[in-house]
Amino acid sequence: MLAPKARWNIGNADEALVEEFVRELQLDPLVARILVLRDIRSVSEAKQFMQGGVGDYHDPYLLDGMLPAVERIRRALHNKEFIRIYGDYDADGVSSTSLMAHLLKGLGAHFDTYIPHRIREGYGLNRAAMDLAKEQGVQLLITVDTGISALDEIAYCHEIGLDVIVTDHHEPPEVLPDALAVINPKKPGCPYPYKLLAGVGVAFKLAHALLERFPEELLEFAALGTVADLMPLTGENRLLVKMGLARMQDSNYVGFRSLIGVSGIERKEITAGHIGFSLAPKINASGRLEAADIAVKLLTTTDEKEAEQIAFELDMLNKERQQIVEDMVQEAFAMAEEQRAKGLDKVIVVAKENWNVGVVGIVASKIVEKYYRPTLVLSIDPQKGMAKGSARSIAGFDLHKALTACKDLLDHYGGHQAAAGMSLDSSHLEAFALRLNELAAVTLTDQDFVPVLRVDNACNLADVPIASIEGLELLAPFGMGNPSPKFMFTDLGLEDIRTMGKEKQHLKLGLSQAKEEVSCTVEAVGFGKGSLAALIAPSAKVDVLGELSINEWNGVRKPQIIMQDLRIPHTQVFDWRGTGQLHLKLAALVSNLSAGPAAPLRSPGIVLFDEADAALYQTVAVQVGHQVPYWIVQDTGQVRPANEAANGVAFDELQDVILYTLPRRIDSLKSVLQQATGMMRCYPVFAELGQDSGNTLPSRDMFKMLYGTLQKEKSLQLQDTRMMTSFSKRSGLSLGMIHFILSVFEELEFVVKHDNMVTLSATPAKRDLTTSRLYQHRLHRQEVEAIVMYSSAKELEQWIADNIIKTEFTLEEII
Repeated sequence: MLAPKARWNIGNADEALVEEFVRELQLDPLVARILVLRDIRSVSEAKQFMQGGVGDYHDPYLLDGMLPAVERIRRALHNKEFIRIYGDYDADGVSSTSLMAHLLKGLGAHFDTYIPHRIREGYGLNRAAMDLAKEQGVQLLITVDTGISALDEIAYCHEIGLDVIVTDHHEPPEVLPDALAVINPKKPGCPYPYKLLAGVGVAFKLAHALLERFPEELLEFAALGTVADLMPLTGENRLLVKMGLARMQDSNYVGFRSLIGVSGIERKEITAGHIGFSLAPKINASGRLEAADIAVKLLTTTDEKEAEQIAFELDMLNKERQQIVEDMVQEAFAMAEEQRAKGLDKVIVVAKENWNVGVVGIVASKIVEKYYRPTLVLSIDPQKGMAKGSARSIAGFDLHKALTACKDLLDHYGGHQAAAGMSLDSSHLEAFALRLNELAAVTLTDQDFVPVLRVDNACNLADVPIASIEGLELLAPFGMGNPSPKFMFTDLGLEDIRTMGKEKQHLKLGLSQAKEEVSCTVEAVGFGKGSLAALIAPSAKVDVLGELSINEWNGVRKPQIIMQDLRIPHTQVFDWRGTGQLHLKLAALVSNLSAGPAAPLRSPGIVLFDEADAALYQTVAVQVGHQVPYWIVQDTGQVRPANEAANGVAFDELQDVILYTLPRRIDSLKSVLQQATGMMRCYPVFAELGQDSGNTLPSRDMFKMLYGTLQKEKSLQLQDTRMMTSFSKRSGLSLGMIHFILSVFEELEFVVKHDNMVTLSATPAKRDLTTSRLYQHRLHRQEVEAIVMYSSAKELEQWIADNIIKTEFTLEEII
């Protein structure tokens, strides 16, 4: 077995609607099915989803507060008033600020931009910034992507005679700020049909209203901020991003061209994924490590050389940010483990003095990715004693609601269901973490802590030719709310298993499937899954969940699966019989298990079938360099822990079991397999201690003859070669047979061995040969050898599969 990292939920489409879309829209059935699963319920909706344009946008004046905002801005334009655009330091805020700057510049306004410094000023409006605006002659302040929670600050603006228009998209508080106009589609009572605009989307709607036309020239900014802020790509967001991406391919803005260029992206191929994973991080880096003004400068400059220089600086800043994040992540992981050990395992809250406040949100995302728990990461200012941080959530846990329930402990907070920011006195951190965990205990079930991957369709490899994969582009752009379609393929054979990358961090599988006399092969790539290669047996049957792409090399185009998850639903057998350098394989296995995905995997367990086999274990333990837990099989067939590493480890919970030595009886092997109920992977080695003396069982007459000869000879010197050769000739027994019979006699106390001299016991006990363990081992050896030594890998795998206790392994849910 190989457990998946997530639950696979398979979509259940209305087949009648799928057929209607295929018929009416001339669509590939694969594309039609995904449209239905995206909750598209009619042909007209489907057309709008795939072909929507300018006519599908809502009237901007449906946004409550739009009319007074437009009237006030027009008055400011007419009177040449000084306007300040006040934004946020993230990519959405930078995009919003830049969009408004281009808008006001085109309208001939007297204006400037202001973004607070993340470290010195923090999020949102602040009194010092308001005083500065008044001092510098600002008469109208327009906020973008911020301001909805700034009740006190906007009240202060009234006191000093500064008009404020708020445009925002964050969750509104119970009491709204008393601004001249508040534009937010989430505002109570706002009739605007689409509530999920990013901050830049709200700014775009304000531009639409002011210009009295659709502002096509501002679409790049809307696309950048919408994707960067992880807004769902549905409704108007989808239209903004789709049309914005088209404009980015040949953008008139030197800033976009330089940013795309420094990212190494072909402009004609730019996707929402490029924005999310390459462009937006560089924009965000300015606000995280320096000041966001530099990113605004990039997106507003008309000087090509200046744009190229700024883009280069942002790229360097982003690389610096990546290293800072990596260092903080390792510290945060260790702290998360400590917190979970204390029982606070529903919501992870980690904090440390002088962590970089600009990257705490990224670190929180990394922790969620590893543990799949709502996570808060905070930096503590040692002088002020204040903790400031960011949070990221999982499905089913609304961060904004949770923070509202903790508002008595907080100085400030804001955000939405999936992400939020907050500040509080560091003395409240312990109570804060405890309360969040109590809220999660009530809100979330155990199943909620297992991530879910939605599967759009279960397919055979033959179902996805290149033409079908190309048809999926009709559904782009992909992102939040409209994820790239995912497909499940089951019962696949393995043609090849290999790793890729300088550090072998990526996995590449050659997959095959034969259905109805049609055989297909395809390559599948799993980025960051290289450690799984050692946990996949060549004979395994694999289930894969992934996205479809087309791999083009030297003019040849082939379908390819980009794996998000994979699983093996049966116990795997890795045939290690006769393997040389066994300690290297064991050391590699231990290393791969400790570096496994998501939750760390347990150490493998070694099984020895006899007390005497411990010498073999000690040899390999020295070679591996540390103790691996091992168990010894007793005469009853039960296993007992045999070293300290095995104490406290339940044998039936072992996922990886190494059958290290040769079983003396088949019943012992069967017993072990039935006790290993948690086993996912089995590694038969079946090594032996020393040289075997053959597998032929001597007859009783042979035992009698040798005993009679000993009675005549009185003694036998085992190291005397001439004597032993002569003895063999006279008895007619091979030297190996003689040694075996003497060992049985010694066990039954018929003879005494001392310094390689064998003599008869003075008072031998009366015992039957069958009471000897050695005799029993030899008696059963032929059966053992036939199964464990002389069988093919496939035969041994089948025999093991037939003798284990099958366990339930939930693989999927249907939704």
